[in-house]
Amino acid sequence: MGCDIAVRFHEPPQDLVRYFTTFYRVEFDCPEGPVRDALHPEWAGLRFFSGKYPVSRIDGGGEVREADFATMGPSSKPVSFELDTCRMWGIGLLPLGWATFMNVPADTMANRIFDGRAEPAFANFLPLADALTGEPEQESRELERLVAFFREEAPRNEPEDPRILAIHQVLLDPTLPNVAGMAERTGLNPRTMERLCRKAFGFGPKKLLRRQRFMRSLAQFMLDPSLGWIDAIDSLYFDQSHFVRDCHEFLGMAPSEYAALDHPVLAAFMRERMAAHGSAVQTLDTPG
Repeated sequence: MGCDIAVRFHEPPQDLVRYFTTFYRVEFDCPEGPVRDALHPEWAGLRFFSGKYPVSRIDGGGEVREADFATMGPSSKPVSFELDTCRMWGIGLLPLGWATFMNVPADTMANRIFDGRAEPAFANFLPLADALTGEPEQESRELERLVAFFREEAPRNEPEDPRILAIHQVLLDPTLPNVAGMAERTGLNPRTMERLCRKAFGFGPKKLLRRQRFMRSLAQFMLDPSLGWIDAIDSLYFDQSHFVRDCHEFLGMAPSEYAALDHPVLAAFMRERMAAHGSAVQTLDTPG
């Protein structure tokens, strides 16, 4: 079964860009009924739906259905979903965005999904859930509401911690081999770096580095499956078995199993994201 996707990506304005991946509005048209797919591991997200609400689940982290406001913490597991014809506004929260707009440590919400109206940690965003309809003729006005909302919310929070941006920038270096190099580059002692990573990023430094390495490989493969896994694997992998272990860790299956699956939503979305935004997946976005 297919699903036609019309997506428009909106770059956050310069004063907010360090907090978010993108703001994006999507129309899903699934004439033959629901389609199934799964999100890759990514940063935290807020999604506002109208039309038929999807069903989402993450292994060990809950299930959400019949929710117009669906949320998730940072993930290192796939989030499977069943989606029918609907409209959606999406917001990706970068680590500094989580530290700025959320009042709970990221690791307490990692690999968990929620009905945003039922989870107190996301209560600050309920005005957006009430304001965003996804109606095509309202897109510009609703984008203005998004920007105004976050501009008003940001000054209410504690001053930003520049160490979060420093860690994030270092994570994006494809040549960074290990946690020791990460600590050296950021000038942080390992204990402080561990604490900051869990609080703002959702995971410890070692898992974050592994996730980055894996997502670089997966993005390559998804954008050009003709490469095959061998040519898509990141240069920091020791060998193919090393990559296979990470594939089981982050996707819950072997590379050959994943390649055999249909990706009716994600493959198209990644191509559009790459063309419009210059990055196919959230985890490879720069913080500003």
